Amino acid sequence: MIEDAFITFPKGFIATGIHVGLKKTNAPDFACIASETPCHVVGVYTTNLVKGHSLKRSMDLINSRTDFRAVLINSGNANACIGPQGVEDADLIASKFANYFGCSGSEVLTFSTGVIGQRMPTEIILSSLPQVVSSLGNTAESSHDAMHAIMTTDTVEKEAAAQIECHAGKVRIAAIAKGSGMIHPNMATMISVITTDVDMDKDLLSSLLKKISRTTYNRVSVDGDTSVCDSVIIMANGQSGVRIEENSEAFELFESALYDICEDLSRKIAADGEGATKLIEVNVTGAPTSQDAYLCVLSVCRSPLVKTAIYGEDANCGRIITALGYSGAQINPEMIDIFLGSLPVYKDGCALPFDEEVAKDILKQKEIGIEIHLNAGDFNDRMWTCDFSHDYVTINGSYRS
Repeated sequence: MIEDAFITFPKGFIATGIHVGLKKTNAPDFACIASETPCHVVGVYTTNLVKGHSLKRSMDLINSRTDFRAVLINSGNANACIGPQGVEDADLIASKFANYFGCSGSEVLTFSTGVIGQRMPTEIILSSLPQVVSSLGNTAESSHDAMHAIMTTDTVEKEAAAQIECHAGKVRIAAIAKGSGMIHPNMATMISVITTDVDMDKDLLSSLLKKISRTTYNRVSVDGDTSVCDSVIIMANGQSGVRIEENSEAFELFESALYDICEDLSRKIAADGEGATKLIEVNVTGAPTSQDAYLCVLSVCRSPLVKTAIYGEDANCGRIITALGYSGAQINPEMIDIFLGSLPVYKDGCALPFDEEVAKDILKQKEIGIEIHLNAGDFNDRMWTCDFSHDYVTINGSYRS
Protein backbone atom coordinates (compact mmCIF):
# COMPACT_ATOMS: atom_id res chain seq x y z
CA MET A 1 0.00 0.00 0.00
CA ILE A 2 1.15 3.54 -0.81
CA GLU A 3 0.93 5.96 2.12
CA ASP A 4 0.16 9.17 0.20
CA ALA A 5 -2.71 7.74 -1.83
CA PHE A 6 -4.50 9.69 -4.53
CA ILE A 7 -6.78 8.70 -7.38
CA THR A 8 -4.48 9.92 -10.19
CA PHE A 9 -1.56 7.77 -9.00
CA PRO A 10 -1.99 5.37 -11.99
CA LYS A 11 -0.69 6.68 -15.32
CA GLY A 12 -3.01 8.67 -17.55
CA PHE A 13 -5.68 9.71 -15.06
CA ILE A 14 -6.75 13.26 -14.17
CA ALA A 15 -9.27 14.47 -11.62
CA THR A 16 -10.88 17.48 -9.99
CA GLY A 17 -13.51 18.48 -7.49
CA ILE A 18 -15.22 21.87 -7.33
CA HIS A 19 -18.17 23.58 -5.66
CA VAL A 20 -21.06 24.09 -8.08
CA GLY A 21 -23.74 24.91 -5.51
CA LEU A 22 -25.44 21.60 -4.68
CA LYS A 23 -24.29 21.75 -1.05
CA LYS A 24 -25.34 24.60 1.22
CA THR A 25 -21.75 24.98 2.37
CA ASN A 26 -18.91 26.02 0.09
CA ALA A 27 -17.48 22.50 0.12
CA PRO A 28 -16.73 20.76 -3.20
CA ASP A 29 -19.79 18.91 -4.50
CA PHE A 30 -18.97 17.90 -8.08
CA ALA A 31 -16.13 15.55 -9.00
CA CYS A 32 -14.67 14.34 -12.27
CA ILE A 33 -12.23 11.48 -12.76
CA ALA A 34 -11.08 11.06 -16.34
CA SER A 35 -8.62 9.11 -18.43
CA GLU A 36 -6.44 10.69 -21.08
CA THR A 37 -7.16 7.64 -23.25
CA PRO A 38 -10.21 5.34 -23.51
CA CYS A 39 -10.54 2.92 -20.62
CA HIS A 40 -12.56 -0.14 -19.68
CA VAL A 41 -15.07 0.34 -16.87
CA VAL A 42 -16.68 -2.44 -14.82
CA GLY A 43 -18.83 -2.17 -11.73
CA VAL A 44 -20.94 -3.64 -8.97
CA TYR A 45 -24.08 -1.84 -7.89
CA THR A 46 -26.80 -1.57 -5.28
CA THR A 47 -29.35 -4.39 -5.26
CA ASN A 48 -32.08 -2.01 -4.13
CA LEU A 49 -34.89 -2.24 -6.70
CA VAL A 50 -35.19 1.54 -6.48
CA LYS A 51 -32.14 2.90 -8.30
CA GLY A 52 -31.01 6.47 -8.90
CA HIS A 53 -31.37 7.82 -12.44
CA SER A 54 -27.67 8.65 -12.81
CA LEU A 55 -26.80 5.10 -11.77
CA LYS A 56 -29.33 3.45 -14.11
CA ARG A 57 -27.94 5.46 -17.01
CA SER A 58 -24.38 4.38 -16.20
CA MET A 59 -25.33 0.73 -15.73
CA ASP A 60 -26.94 0.69 -19.17
CA LEU A 61 -23.86 2.25 -20.76
CA ILE A 62 -21.39 -0.08 -19.05
CA ASN A 63 -23.43 -3.06 -20.22
CA SER A 64 -23.62 -1.82 -23.82
CA ARG A 65 -20.17 -0.43 -24.64
CA THR A 66 -16.51 -1.09 -23.86
CA ASP A 67 -14.61 2.18 -23.58
CA PHE A 68 -15.16 5.36 -21.58
CA ARG A 69 -13.30 8.59 -20.87
CA ALA A 70 -14.76 10.15 -17.73
CA VAL A 71 -16.86 9.68 -14.60
CA LEU A 72 -18.89 12.56 -13.14
CA ILE A 73 -20.05 12.34 -9.52
CA ASN A 74 -22.16 14.90 -7.70
CA SER A 75 -22.97 14.95 -3.99
CA GLY A 76 -25.83 16.74 -2.27
CA ASN A 77 -28.51 15.31 -4.56
CA ALA A 78 -29.19 11.63 -5.35
CA ASN A 79 -31.02 12.31 -8.65
CA ALA A 80 -33.46 9.59 -7.64
CA CYS A 81 -37.23 9.15 -7.61
CA ILE A 82 -38.09 12.10 -9.86
CA GLY A 83 -39.24 10.21 -12.96
CA PRO A 84 -37.89 10.34 -16.55
CA GLN A 85 -36.49 13.83 -15.94
CA GLY A 86 -33.70 12.29 -13.86
CA VAL A 87 -32.19 10.35 -16.77
CA GLU A 88 -32.68 13.34 -19.10
CA ASP A 89 -30.77 15.56 -16.65
CA ALA A 90 -27.92 13.06 -16.35
CA ASP A 91 -27.76 12.71 -20.15
CA LEU A 92 -27.67 16.48 -20.59
CA ILE A 93 -24.88 16.99 -18.05
CA ALA A 94 -22.81 14.19 -19.59
CA SER A 95 -23.35 15.52 -23.12
CA LYS A 96 -22.40 19.09 -22.24
CA PHE A 97 -19.31 17.92 -20.34
CA ALA A 98 -18.31 15.78 -23.32
CA ASN A 99 -18.47 18.83 -25.60
CA TYR A 100 -15.94 20.65 -23.43
CA PHE A 101 -13.76 17.60 -22.79
CA GLY A 102 -13.64 16.35 -26.38
CA CYS A 103 -15.47 13.02 -26.39
CA SER A 104 -19.00 11.69 -26.84
CA GLY A 105 -21.68 11.84 -24.15
CA SER A 106 -21.90 8.06 -24.13
CA GLU A 107 -18.25 7.93 -23.02
CA VAL A 108 -19.15 9.84 -19.83
CA LEU A 109 -20.61 8.00 -16.83
CA THR A 110 -22.70 9.71 -14.15
CA PHE A 111 -23.20 8.96 -10.46
CA SER A 112 -25.05 10.91 -7.78
CA THR A 113 -25.35 10.81 -3.99
CA GLY A 114 -27.35 12.86 -1.52
CA VAL A 115 -30.98 13.71 -0.87
CA ILE A 116 -33.54 11.48 -2.61
CA GLY A 117 -36.64 12.84 -4.35
CA GLN A 118 -35.46 16.31 -5.37
CA ARG A 119 -34.54 17.34 -8.90
CA MET A 120 -30.94 18.40 -9.46
CA PRO A 121 -30.48 22.10 -10.26
CA THR A 122 -28.99 21.31 -13.65
CA GLU A 123 -28.37 24.91 -14.71
CA ILE A 124 -25.79 25.55 -12.00
CA ILE A 125 -24.03 22.30 -12.93
CA LEU A 126 -24.04 23.09 -16.65
CA SER A 127 -22.63 26.57 -16.07
CA SER A 128 -19.79 25.09 -14.00
CA LEU A 129 -18.67 22.47 -16.52
CA PRO A 130 -16.02 24.66 -18.20
CA GLN A 131 -14.40 25.10 -14.77
CA VAL A 132 -14.59 21.35 -14.18
CA VAL A 133 -12.68 20.64 -17.39
CA SER A 134 -10.12 23.42 -16.93
CA SER A 135 -9.30 22.33 -13.37
CA LEU A 136 -8.61 18.68 -14.23
CA GLY A 137 -5.10 17.63 -13.21
CA ASN A 138 -2.98 14.71 -12.07
CA THR A 139 -1.74 16.28 -8.84
CA ALA A 140 -2.39 15.10 -5.32
CA GLU A 141 -4.30 18.35 -4.71
CA SER A 142 -6.73 17.85 -7.61
CA SER A 143 -7.21 14.23 -6.56
CA HIS A 144 -8.01 15.19 -2.98
CA ASP A 145 -10.47 17.79 -4.29
CA ALA A 146 -12.28 14.97 -6.11
CA MET A 147 -12.35 12.96 -2.89
CA HIS A 148 -13.90 15.84 -0.95
CA ALA A 149 -16.47 16.47 -3.68
CA ILE A 150 -18.08 13.03 -3.35
CA MET A 151 -18.41 13.16 0.45
CA THR A 152 -21.84 13.59 2.07
CA THR A 153 -21.95 12.88 5.82
CA ASP A 154 -18.42 11.46 5.72
CA THR A 155 -16.04 12.97 8.27
CA VAL A 156 -12.75 11.63 6.87
CA GLU A 157 -11.26 11.02 3.44
CA LYS A 158 -11.22 7.44 2.20
CA GLU A 159 -8.33 6.93 -0.20
CA ALA A 160 -5.95 4.06 -0.91
CA ALA A 161 -3.32 3.12 -3.49
CA ALA A 162 -0.89 0.31 -4.28
CA GLN A 163 1.74 -0.64 -6.83
CA ILE A 164 2.82 -4.07 -8.02
CA GLU A 165 5.95 -5.03 -9.91
CA CYS A 166 5.96 -7.98 -12.29
CA HIS A 167 8.30 -9.12 -15.05
CA ALA A 168 6.63 -6.82 -17.60
CA GLY A 169 6.77 -3.68 -15.45
CA LYS A 170 4.87 -1.74 -12.80
CA VAL A 171 1.10 -1.51 -12.42
CA ARG A 172 -0.59 1.08 -10.23
CA ILE A 173 -3.99 0.99 -8.54
CA ALA A 174 -5.74 3.78 -6.60
CA ALA A 175 -9.20 4.32 -5.15
CA ILE A 176 -11.46 6.78 -3.39
CA ALA A 177 -14.75 6.05 -1.65
CA LYS A 178 -17.57 7.82 0.08
CA GLY A 179 -19.88 6.17 2.56
CA SER A 180 -21.10 6.85 6.07
CA GLY A 181 -24.80 5.98 6.26
CA MET A 182 -27.31 3.83 4.34
CA ILE A 183 -24.68 1.12 4.08
CA HIS A 184 -25.62 -2.55 4.18
CA PRO A 185 -24.60 -5.76 2.34
CA ASN A 186 -26.01 -7.07 -0.93
CA MET A 187 -24.79 -4.05 -2.82
CA ALA A 188 -21.57 -2.16 -3.42
CA THR A 189 -22.27 -0.30 -0.14
CA MET A 190 -20.94 3.08 -1.30
CA ILE A 191 -19.74 5.10 -4.21
CA SER A 192 -16.16 4.17 -4.95
CA VAL A 193 -13.98 4.75 -7.98
CA ILE A 194 -10.90 2.61 -8.54
CA THR A 195 -8.36 3.60 -11.19
CA THR A 196 -5.62 1.40 -12.61
CA ASP A 197 -3.24 1.52 -15.55
CA VAL A 198 -3.33 -2.25 -16.03
CA ASP A 199 -4.13 -3.79 -19.42
CA MET A 200 -6.68 -6.51 -18.62
CA ASP A 201 -9.64 -8.09 -20.37
CA LYS A 202 -12.88 -6.38 -19.34
CA ASP A 203 -14.68 -9.61 -18.43
CA LEU A 204 -11.76 -10.78 -16.30
CA LEU A 205 -11.64 -7.43 -14.49
CA SER A 206 -15.39 -7.58 -13.91
CA SER A 207 -15.29 -11.07 -12.41
CA LEU A 208 -12.38 -10.05 -10.18
CA LEU A 209 -14.23 -7.01 -8.83
CA LYS A 210 -17.32 -9.10 -8.08
CA LYS A 211 -15.22 -11.71 -6.30
CA ILE A 212 -13.40 -9.17 -4.14
CA SER A 213 -16.55 -7.16 -3.39
CA ARG A 214 -18.20 -10.20 -1.81
CA THR A 215 -15.67 -10.24 1.05
CA THR A 216 -14.94 -6.51 1.35
CA TYR A 217 -17.57 -3.96 0.28
CA ASN A 218 -20.40 -6.43 0.83
CA ARG A 219 -19.16 -7.15 4.32
CA VAL A 220 -19.83 -3.67 5.69
CA SER A 221 -23.01 -2.71 7.54
CA VAL A 222 -23.46 0.66 9.21
CA ASP A 223 -27.21 0.94 9.72
CA GLY A 224 -28.98 -1.83 7.79
CA ASP A 225 -30.25 0.50 5.05
CA THR A 226 -29.50 -0.25 1.39
CA SER A 227 -29.19 2.95 -0.65
CA VAL A 228 -30.43 3.57 -4.20
CA CYS A 229 -27.25 4.98 -5.75
CA ASP A 230 -24.37 2.89 -4.47
CA SER A 231 -21.70 1.64 -6.84
CA VAL A 232 -18.10 0.54 -7.07
CA ILE A 233 -16.41 0.89 -10.44
CA ILE A 234 -12.95 0.20 -11.83
CA MET A 235 -11.49 2.33 -14.63
CA ALA A 236 -8.61 0.56 -16.42
CA ASN A 237 -6.78 2.41 -19.20
CA GLY A 238 -3.85 0.07 -19.92
CA GLN A 239 -1.29 2.89 -19.91
CA SER A 240 1.22 0.86 -17.91
CA GLY A 241 1.72 -1.27 -20.99
CA VAL A 242 1.54 -4.34 -18.76
CA ARG A 243 -0.88 -6.99 -19.99
CA ILE A 244 -2.10 -9.29 -17.22
CA GLU A 245 -3.80 -12.60 -17.97
CA GLU A 246 -5.74 -14.90 -15.67
CA ASN A 247 -3.86 -17.62 -13.75
CA SER A 248 -0.54 -15.81 -14.04
CA GLU A 249 1.80 -14.72 -11.25
CA ALA A 250 1.11 -11.10 -12.19
CA PHE A 251 -2.64 -11.71 -11.85
CA GLU A 252 -2.15 -13.03 -8.32
CA LEU A 253 -0.15 -9.93 -7.42
CA PHE A 254 -2.79 -7.64 -8.92
CA GLU A 255 -5.64 -9.46 -7.18
CA SER A 256 -3.85 -9.26 -3.83
CA ALA A 257 -3.19 -5.52 -4.20
CA LEU A 258 -6.76 -4.81 -5.29
CA TYR A 259 -8.10 -6.82 -2.36
CA ASP A 260 -5.93 -4.87 0.09
CA ILE A 261 -7.26 -1.58 -1.27
CA CYS A 262 -10.89 -2.71 -1.10
CA GLU A 263 -10.46 -4.09 2.41
CA ASP A 264 -8.82 -0.85 3.55
CA LEU A 265 -11.66 1.26 2.16
CA SER A 266 -14.28 -1.06 3.64
CA ARG A 267 -12.77 -0.70 7.10
CA LYS A 268 -12.59 3.08 6.69
CA ILE A 269 -16.26 3.23 5.72
CA ALA A 270 -17.34 1.19 8.73
CA ALA A 271 -15.16 3.26 11.06
CA ASP A 272 -16.67 6.47 9.67
CA GLY A 273 -20.29 5.38 10.04
CA GLU A 274 -22.60 8.24 10.93
CA GLY A 275 -22.01 9.15 14.56
CA ALA A 276 -19.60 6.24 15.02
CA THR A 277 -16.97 6.21 17.74
CA LYS A 278 -15.71 2.63 17.28
CA LEU A 279 -14.98 0.20 14.45
CA ILE A 280 -16.32 -3.30 15.16
CA GLU A 281 -15.00 -6.41 13.40
CA VAL A 282 -17.11 -9.54 13.84
CA ASN A 283 -15.49 -12.89 13.04
CA VAL A 284 -17.43 -16.14 12.96
CA THR A 285 -15.61 -19.47 12.73
CA GLY A 286 -16.69 -23.10 12.73
CA ALA A 287 -20.04 -22.72 10.94
CA PRO A 288 -21.66 -25.76 9.29
CA THR A 289 -22.07 -23.89 5.96
CA SER A 290 -20.85 -20.64 4.41
CA GLN A 291 -24.42 -19.33 4.48
CA ASP A 292 -24.67 -20.00 8.22
CA ALA A 293 -21.42 -18.11 8.83
CA TYR A 294 -22.71 -15.19 6.78
CA LEU A 295 -26.08 -15.09 8.54
CA CYS A 296 -24.33 -14.97 11.91
CA VAL A 297 -21.99 -12.07 11.13
CA LEU A 298 -24.80 -10.21 9.41
CA SER A 299 -27.18 -10.56 12.35
CA VAL A 300 -24.65 -9.38 14.93
CA CYS A 301 -23.48 -6.46 12.79
CA ARG A 302 -26.96 -5.10 12.16
CA SER A 303 -28.22 -5.51 15.73
CA PRO A 304 -28.95 -2.06 17.23
CA LEU A 305 -28.69 -3.57 20.71
CA VAL A 306 -25.20 -4.95 20.06
CA LYS A 307 -24.09 -1.66 18.51
CA THR A 308 -25.45 0.49 21.34
CA ALA A 309 -23.89 -1.82 23.94
CA ILE A 310 -20.49 -1.35 22.31
CA TYR A 311 -21.03 2.43 22.30
CA GLY A 312 -21.90 2.31 26.01
CA GLU A 313 -18.87 0.07 26.67
CA ASP A 314 -21.17 -2.59 28.12
CA ALA A 315 -19.83 -6.15 27.72
CA ASN A 316 -23.32 -7.59 27.24
CA CYS A 317 -22.86 -11.01 25.67
CA GLY A 318 -26.60 -11.62 25.93
CA ARG A 319 -27.20 -9.25 23.05
CA ILE A 320 -24.69 -11.10 20.88
CA ILE A 321 -26.03 -14.59 21.56
CA THR A 322 -29.58 -13.30 21.03
CA ALA A 323 -28.63 -11.91 17.62
CA LEU A 324 -27.12 -15.28 16.73
CA GLY A 325 -30.28 -17.04 17.84
CA TYR A 326 -32.57 -15.13 15.49
CA SER A 327 -30.08 -15.02 12.60
CA GLY A 328 -31.66 -17.94 10.77
CA ALA A 329 -28.38 -19.87 10.91
CA GLN A 330 -28.27 -23.50 12.00
CA ILE A 331 -26.44 -23.18 15.33
CA ASN A 332 -26.32 -24.93 18.69
CA PRO A 333 -26.14 -22.30 21.48
CA GLU A 334 -24.69 -24.94 23.83
CA MET A 335 -21.56 -25.20 21.67
CA ILE A 336 -20.80 -21.53 21.05
CA ASP A 337 -17.85 -19.56 22.44
CA ILE A 338 -17.86 -15.74 22.35
CA PHE A 339 -14.94 -13.39 22.98
CA LEU A 340 -14.79 -9.61 23.24
CA GLY A 341 -11.25 -9.01 22.09
CA SER A 342 -9.31 -11.65 24.00
CA LEU A 343 -11.85 -11.78 26.85
CA PRO A 344 -14.08 -14.90 26.97
CA VAL A 345 -17.66 -13.88 27.83
CA TYR A 346 -19.77 -16.91 26.79
CA LYS A 347 -19.15 -20.65 26.62
CA ASP A 348 -21.22 -23.85 26.42
CA GLY A 349 -24.57 -22.08 26.69
CA CYS A 350 -23.62 -19.88 29.64
CA ALA A 351 -22.45 -16.32 30.16
CA LEU A 352 -19.06 -16.33 31.88
CA PRO A 353 -17.97 -14.22 34.85
CA PHE A 354 -15.28 -11.71 33.90
CA ASP A 355 -13.39 -8.72 35.24
CA GLU A 356 -15.49 -5.65 34.42
CA GLU A 357 -12.44 -3.40 34.40
CA VAL A 358 -10.72 -5.60 31.84
CA ALA A 359 -13.87 -5.52 29.72
CA LYS A 360 -14.05 -1.72 30.01
CA ASP A 361 -10.45 -1.39 28.88
CA ILE A 362 -11.19 -3.53 25.80
CA LEU A 363 -14.35 -1.60 24.92
CA LYS A 364 -12.64 1.77 25.28
CA GLN A 365 -10.52 0.96 22.23
CA LYS A 366 -11.33 2.50 18.84
CA GLU A 367 -11.34 -0.96 17.23
CA ILE A 368 -13.32 -3.77 18.86
CA GLY A 369 -13.14 -7.43 17.87
CA ILE A 370 -16.03 -9.84 18.48
CA GLU A 371 -14.96 -13.46 18.02
CA ILE A 372 -17.66 -16.12 17.72
CA HIS A 373 -16.73 -19.80 17.53
CA LEU A 374 -19.73 -21.93 16.53
CA ASN A 375 -17.74 -25.18 16.80
CA ALA A 376 -20.02 -26.85 14.27
CA GLY A 377 -18.08 -26.98 10.99
CA ASP A 378 -15.32 -25.52 8.85
CA PHE A 379 -16.81 -22.30 7.43
CA ASN A 380 -15.88 -18.78 8.48
CA ASP A 381 -16.95 -15.23 7.71
CA ARG A 382 -16.14 -11.66 8.72
CA MET A 383 -17.94 -8.33 8.65
CA TRP A 384 -17.30 -4.77 9.78
CA THR A 385 -19.73 -2.40 11.44
CA CYS A 386 -19.64 0.44 13.96
CA ASP A 387 -21.34 1.44 17.17
CA PHE A 388 -24.58 3.47 17.35
CA SER A 389 -24.26 6.76 19.22
CA HIS A 390 -26.65 9.62 19.95
CA ASP A 391 -25.14 11.47 17.00
CA TYR A 392 -26.53 8.93 14.51
CA VAL A 393 -30.08 10.03 15.36
CA THR A 394 -29.09 13.70 15.28
CA ILE A 395 -27.49 13.39 11.83
CA ASN A 396 -30.34 11.44 10.25
CA GLY A 397 -33.12 13.35 11.97
CA SER A 398 -32.15 16.49 10.06
CA TYR A 399 -30.52 15.15 6.87
CA ARG A 400 -32.51 17.34 4.47
CA SER A 401 -32.08 20.56 6.45
